[in-house]
Amino acid sequence: MGKLLKGLFRFRTILTLLTLVALLSLVFSYLTPYIHPNSIPLLPFFGLAYWIIVLANITLLIFWVINKSKWSIVILFVLVFGGRLHFRTYALGSNEENSTQTELRVMSYNVHLFDRYNADRNKSYKTKSKILEYLKDRNPDIVCFQEFYNQDPPTSFITKDTILKLMGTKYYHERLAHKLSGRQNFGVAIFSKHRIINKGNINFEGHKRDYNYCIYTDIVKGIDTFRVYNVHLQSIRLKKNDYAIFDTKKRSGSNKSSNFINLISKIKNAYPIRAEQAMLVQKHMVKSPYSIIVCGDFNDTPLSYCYNKFNSTLVDAFRNTSSGIGATYAANIPAMRIDYIFHSKNLGSLDFTIQQEKLSDHYAIDCKVFVKDLE
Repeated sequence: MGKLLKGLFRFRTILTLLTLVALLSLVFSYLTPYIHPNSIPLLPFFGLAYWIIVLANITLLIFWVINKSKWSIVILFVLVFGGRLHFRTYALGSNEENSTQTELRVMSYNVHLFDRYNADRNKSYKTKSKILEYLKDRNPDIVCFQEFYNQDPPTSFITKDTILKLMGTKYYHERLAHKLSGRQNFGVAIFSKHRIINKGNINFEGHKRDYNYCIYTDIVKGIDTFRVYNVHLQSIRLKKNDYAIFDTKKRSGSNKSSNFINLISKIKNAYPIRAEQAMLVQKHMVKSPYSIIVCGDFNDTPLSYCYNKFNSTLVDAFRNTSSGIGATYAANIPAMRIDYIFHSKNLGSLDFTIQQEKLSDHYAIDCKVFVKDLE
């Protein structure tokens, strides 16, 4: 009997310590959007692990409720304290009423170079064709591509000219890094069915080799002009070895530990770079004479410093019009929303759609953005 009581005491002691760790982790995740990653380098990881931390706290809450412990009240209080932050990762939005004024269907899509470097060349061409078919089916007015790929002619892997023809337009803006070998171009691009009257770039100094850029265009439809930003914030540059740590079938060992350390280092180094890039874009947006639409791959979750920079002044179209988690990252790490469409508060949004078929390591997203009727 004594051994049983000692065992129960130890079990409750361990659960109490785990509860303290879970609660502190949850509080740290709440702080992530408001503190620059350079200030506390490890803090962004709590935002990245938000869902795991929340689920751990809910599990512990259930345990302490069953055992009629005051810890249940503490956990519930900290969960409620998170307030609106919870609804950054799980949306409960609904479509707004459509406007009688100007409306645009806007798409953002990280196409992962149209699968150009697939070892199976036939599959590569097939993937590119399916991406273009999806674009034709959704029929956006404006599409923003990240990890865009274009090869100078002559080539059988045509992208830019095909998209211009498919959309029936001559209006586009791109920023690409040219590679002499194979006449290849990598970067970002905006295609518009409507007239572009101005275009430009925001320079992310010091990180040109990463092909992460931000470009913008001023687009006119009817009597309205919109400034559209295409943002691709600092990538982590994950490789197959980095994903190996999630493969439970592989044996653990020094290689796996080395891969884990390397992965953590890559993630940690990318956070402050993205933060600086987001601040540069925000600084540029303040000077815009027009209503703003931001599309892009942020490589960051809704509980991040980068997301907060945009969310503080703009409307997240997914949260505004849809519900659920809204995962956009199609690779081995599930339930991650890292692709976004934001817009000015004087604009409305509806019909947010996330692509179902996996053709890239990201799913395409699109929605209608419209000018609200004046009240």
